[in-house]
Amino acid sequence: MSIPSLAQEREWLRLAQHHHDAQAFGQLVALHQGRVRAVLRKLTRGQQALADELAQETFIKAWRALPTFRHGAQWSTWLHRIAYLEFLQHQRRWADEHASTASPEHEAIAATHSAHDLRLDLEKALAQLHPLENAAIVYCYHSGLNHAEAAQVLDLPLGTVKSHVMRGRAKLQTLLAAWKHTDIQESP
Repeated sequence: MSIPSLAQEREWLRLAQHHHDAQAFGQLVALHQGRVRAVLRKLTRGQQALADELAQETFIKAWRALPTFRHGAQWSTWLHRIAYLEFLQHQRRWADEHASTASPEHEAIAATHSAHDLRLDLEKALAQLHPLENAAIVYCYHSGLNHAEAAQVLDLPLGTVKSHVMRGRAKLQTLLAAWKHTDIQESP
């Protein structure tokens, strides 16, 4: 399957928005779902089932809100904003439900660490960042958005996003360097 042109994507968007064409919206979902799921997997720290659930809710909300979309922004940026808001809502619900007790499953996942797997090290380091630093890093580096697009998704000023990225990167460098140093010392 070839990647559709920007003109084709705009036509699907027009049909979905103005004619409630579910098939056209399905094409948009197929085009963007991989990237939305990948970003949500990073934000949920690798919880694939949760990321898929949040992605599904994102597309349902996008379909319902499509009449309100204004073409001043990119559709993908608007979609990622919905995904990020869905992620934040999940975090708030989870925090409310687990305010007094820590989940043993969550603690077990957090405790899992392989000294030889950089990806796991990075996920653990990301988990230690402030949530906005984490989100800024994920959107700017994993999702490939530029700082201005990430600022739109996160609904933050551009300078604030740049600051979160800078602080997050510095923390990641420190955290990953410390872990690697510890892993080398503990190796036989």
